Amino acid sequence: MKAKKNIVVIVTHPDDETLWCGGTMLMHPNNNWFIACLCRKNDADRAQKFQKALITLNAEGVMGDLDDGPEQIPLDKKEVEKAIMKLLPKQNFDLILTHSPFGEYTRHLRHEEIGRAVIELWNAKKIVAKELWTFAFEDGNKKYYPQAIERATIHHKLPKRIWEEKYRIITEVYGFEKSAFEAKTTPKTEAFWKFNTPRDAQKWLEQEGIQYLTK
Repeated sequence: MKAKKNIVVIVTHPDDETLWCGGTMLMHPNNNWFIACLCRKNDADRAQKFQKALITLNAEGVMGDLDDGPEQIPLDKKEVEKAIMKLLPKQNFDLILTHSPFGEYTRHLRHEEIGRAVIELWNAKKIVAKELWTFAFEDGNKKYYPQAIERATIHHKLPKRIWEEKYRIITEVYGFEKSAFEAKTTPKTEAFWKFNTPRDAQKWLEQEGIQYLTK
């Protein structure tokens, strides 16, 4: 990626930006990064840590308060789309990074809902971007910690110093114990599905969705 691109990262929780694309952000500090985090705005502890992470990632960002209860009650698609649009500073970007519509691990409904909503918004031209990348990770149905999908379009193998800084954000800024899921997950390779047009993303969503639902 060339410098000074306007890139928005749309994620569910404070720490998702670091786990799934933090290394990519750290490797390209000259871009204009904006992180829209949909949940935990009213969580004083996580919100404060998110602000500290923004400084380390050289990014701007904002948080929302979309329901994130442990019950994972499904949300109406329009509600999710509205929450996303409310947080974006503008609707025209060089690149969008967001969750896979099928999640990064088994399973978190909000990740999936937000990934689908972003593709729908891009397809409806409510968000304009030259490219969209969705995170490409899987955990073998909980058999192992999330890892990069080998057949994904893009793989960024993180240099040692970049991964160490990413890990530091997770363990020191966000404060996760080294034995925690987040710390043990922290991927050393970041992978993405890349889409150049909304039609390509929509087609992929439909095709992958059929496979996902029949697993």
